Amino acid sequence: MKKYEKQKQGLWSIIAPVNIYIKFAMFLSAIGAITSVMGFVLLAYVIGLTSGGSISLFGINFELKESLILLSVITIFSFLAKYYSFVISHLGAFRLEQILRVKITTHMSQVPLGHIITIGTGAIKKVLLDDVKNLHAFVADNTPFMAKAIISPIASMIALFFIDYRLAFVAFGVLLIGGILMSLVMKDSVNYRNNYEQSQSEINKAVVEFIQAMPVVRTFDDGTTSFKRYNNSLDRYRMHLKEWIATTSNPARISMTILSPMPTLLAISIAGLFFMINGTLLFAPFIAALLVSTGMADAMIPLMWMSNFVKKSTAAAIRIQEIMTIPSLKISDKKEKIENTNIVFENVSFKYKEEDNYALKGVSFEVPKNTVTALVGASGAGKSTVAKLIPRFWDVTSGTIKIGDVNIKNIDSETLMNTVSFVFQDTFLFNDTLGNNIKIANNNASDEDMIQAAKAAQIHEFIQSLPNGYETMAGDRGTNLSGGQKQRITIARSILRNTPIVVLDEATAFADPENEEEIIKALANLMKNKTVIVIAHRLSTIKDVNQIIVFDNGEIKEKGKHEELLQIQGIYANLWSNYEKAQNWDMQHIGAEK
Repeated sequence: MKKYEKQKQGLWSIIAPVNIYIKFAMFLSAIGAITSVMGFVLLAYVIGLTSGGSISLFGINFELKESLILLSVITIFSFLAKYYSFVISHLGAFRLEQILRVKITTHMSQVPLGHIITIGTGAIKKVLLDDVKNLHAFVADNTPFMAKAIISPIASMIALFFIDYRLAFVAFGVLLIGGILMSLVMKDSVNYRNNYEQSQSEINKAVVEFIQAMPVVRTFDDGTTSFKRYNNSLDRYRMHLKEWIATTSNPARISMTILSPMPTLLAISIAGLFFMINGTLLFAPFIAALLVSTGMADAMIPLMWMSNFVKKSTAAAIRIQEIMTIPSLKISDKKEKIENTNIVFENVSFKYKEEDNYALKGVSFEVPKNTVTALVGASGAGKSTVAKLIPRFWDVTSGTIKIGDVNIKNIDSETLMNTVSFVFQDTFLFNDTLGNNIKIANNNASDEDMIQAAKAAQIHEFIQSLPNGYETMAGDRGTNLSGGQKQRITIARSILRNTPIVVLDEATAFADPENEEEIIKALANLMKNKTVIVIAHRLSTIKDVNQIIVFDNGEIKEKGKHEELLQIQGIYANLWSNYEKAQNWDMQHIGAEK
């Protein structure tokens, strides 16, 4: 089954929704190519008519005047066929662009948020913009051109055989020699191309790293180490490019020269003149063969180089299909209502990928309504995974998570998101006004509601001190604000959203002492009468919570209040001891400096 699905993937399957446009455009382009060849043949015979006589087609004799009219009609018909083939292909391309973007965005809205976070905004942007645009260009420009590039040589060769089979064999021989040489050139092209593209990718990574790490570079490095990586990647790129060119340049030039129109014209001219001198070839067929043979040679080289664009478009199609094959979040038809906000984990196990180790193993605990539970443990113990499973950023591998005695899989997404809100340690603000950044949590909220939320989040006075107040622009990703100010804006969002369950993922992690005090006050207002789960590294902030759950290696090792866990003398006691030592070290270190 997997093998069948792999075979089905690719360029032509992803552009299938606009097949009718593509087929019609290619049909018109093929008609245009055939009539163009017919026009060349007729033109040659019209030139022959200047000395008198007539042309016989399908038993009908055409004099010079009628032949010119027929030639004009064929030329116009050929032009219109080619023109409308591109009109139709472009209509299909715009239709495909619309279909793909709607499909991708619709599918992404149904995919668990964890997958979107894992993929990353850069990769999603590339798929939605660059890859879709590549497929647009393929359908718009390449499909008619592909039909022309395939049909023109065939039609030209058939016409040549009708004109004079001897000249047809001469032309075919020239193209055969060029094709054999080109195949030899392209034999190892895949390896060379892969090395070339890999070295290009390394250059891009080095450039991005060098630019993004500029503050670190200026602080700790003179640029030698980071620039050396960039310089090494350039050297590898130059080496692979030189190797590719050195191996293929001479054979490529020879084959390109042979496949250009001139060698074919020269061979046809020599053979044609020889046959004319022997009296076995007339002038009009000779001219027709010359005109038709150029069309055949002209179409061969673009057909070969077009394979590069097909490969690029195929890669874009596969990336889109990889996004589209991510399983959607399954929502039960039951859509049960939440009666209360206690949270229950029943024997929950979870791993991010099928081949990964379990991030959680048999986790069971309960968070009673309107209580605060803290999750602690070393990095990678499973705390954040627990938090992200509650709003279904991921679905459990086994076990059950319940809110108000309802399996979260039986709760529709809108209800679940209106029940649970997050405050992350990594904040995100839109390049919009501060007011709109708060109001995004509840578009129906009034300005007064927004201000009350900002006051509760301890950010109102700061906003009011700004020249434009709530109309102040946050900047790209909130660059106009400090870390603590951004955190309080996001807390104001959660207060305005007013969900009964709140998950705090180390919300004070990057705050300075002054901002931390304000953030703690803001969080206290946010947590009033809520069911709260706190992920904490600063253990002093969770001493008074209702319950502390200690994680280690994806499993729950201890549960209880602060004092109870200290008495156990287990993992938590050890964490607390280390935390106190770190605080004392800071104080002693500061005292020693003084």
